[in-house]
Amino acid sequence: MSKSIMQNKDGCCYMCDLLGTRQQGYTIEEHHCFGGPNRKLSEKYGLKVYLCPEHHRTGPDAVHQNSDYMQILHEAAQKAFEEHYPDKSFREIFGKNYL
Repeated sequence: MSKSIMQNKDGCCYMCDLLGTRQQGYTIEEHHCFGGPNRKLSEKYGLKVYLCPEHHRTGPDAVHQNSDYMQILHEAAQKAFEEHYPDKSFREIFGKNYL
């Protein structure tokens, strides 16, 4: 498994940090920023974050339920990819531009 280039696994939720609602003491779950056919590419390039269950899959603001939050992660992942892999084309590899 590849290490995330977007976040250190420090026990905190990426979305809670982003929204300023950081808490501790909950379980975090790994989330691949691009799923489906691009899940393996997310793993290969480290495009994954750690989310609390509410922001991952169970709450109304879960990235699997909320397209606005999913877009935020897609944009952040593309920016991270472009900074970390300046010699590669995100659009050629992932087939889409999210910015």
